Amino acid sequence: MQERECGMDLTIKEIALRAGVSKSTVSRVISGKGYSSLEVRDKVLQLIEELQYKPNAVARAMVSQRTYNIGVLIYRRHHPIASHPFYGKILDAILMTAASLNYSVFVTTDHEMSLRSADFMMEKRVDGLILISRLQQNVIDYITNFGVPYLMVNGSTEVDGVIHIVNQDEEGGRMAAEHLTDAGHRRIFVIAGPQTHRSHNLRLKGFTNYLAQIGVPIPPGAIRFASTSTFGEGYELMSSDWEQFSAGGYTAMFATNDMIALGAMKFMLEQSVRIPEQIAVVGFDDIDFAAMFSPSLTTIKVDTEEMGTQAINLLDKLIRQEKNIENPKQLMPKLIVRQSTK
Repeated sequence: MQERECGMDLTIKEIALRAGVSKSTVSRVISGKGYSSLEVRDKVLQLIEELQYKPNAVARAMVSQRTYNIGVLIYRRHHPIASHPFYGKILDAILMTAASLNYSVFVTTDHEMSLRSADFMMEKRVDGLILISRLQQNVIDYITNFGVPYLMVNGSTEVDGVIHIVNQDEEGGRMAAEHLTDAGHRRIFVIAGPQTHRSHNLRLKGFTNYLAQIGVPIPPGAIRFASTSTFGEGYELMSSDWEQFSAGGYTAMFATNDMIALGAMKFMLEQSVRIPEQIAVVGFDDIDFAAMFSPSLTTIKVDTEEMGTQAINLLDKLIRQEKNIENPKQLMPKLIVRQSTK
């Protein structure tokens, strides 16, 4: 540690001597904190460029009291986690935007909803945290006590003032219901993901509320609740309910995410069901597999790239302690019509 400190000090000292200013002035220019005249700032920056001086992470942390590290915690009880086609898209956008702002990113996943992953981030001295998906309140309380800026993506908390970046899931559910009923469907089967998760709960609510409002309520027994939001769960639920489903006279199916919808579709196709001629299907998220599947899946698109981009940009503002940072508006979903309902 001492060698790095000396190396950094000599470099700053050399710049200060050439610029005819103090080392503290050079440090203020590098960190962007504190006063320095425009003339001095330009002179120092020119010398930095000429000397090709690039302060390493340790130097930046010493000068600015920041590590330029951001932590991303993805909480999800079931695998896949980081490779999940929904959360993976958010993570990609986070990494790209963070790089453009010169942040390094630590990513950890936690299917136990424990405090261990939060401890890992604190040990890395991150400047801020992005918390993705559903979190237990004790984890949020624990992180809050450290005083590290954080925000939430695709999840929420009752803690005052916390920024949430979420989709208008209830509106998306309404869009799905409207699309199917406009096509003439009245007997609709639903597979809903875990209702403890905000998104699945609101998507189902928006879907069923719209049907009730137009006088086409979901019949008893037409909603199945999945314990996970996976492809395998959709397949297994459709398989176990196939006899009852076949006897129900259903002409359409809605699932609260694409993975469940695609799993159910795979089983139906194996039973020689013609989609959409016999059963129309709508999913939610617009993961890449939705367009690749045959027939391609009609779905409600969530702008995952915008979620990840907003997360970094807003967290950067929190880290820099900008004033009056507002909670962003919920992202508006979009209906993507493909072969499964045409």
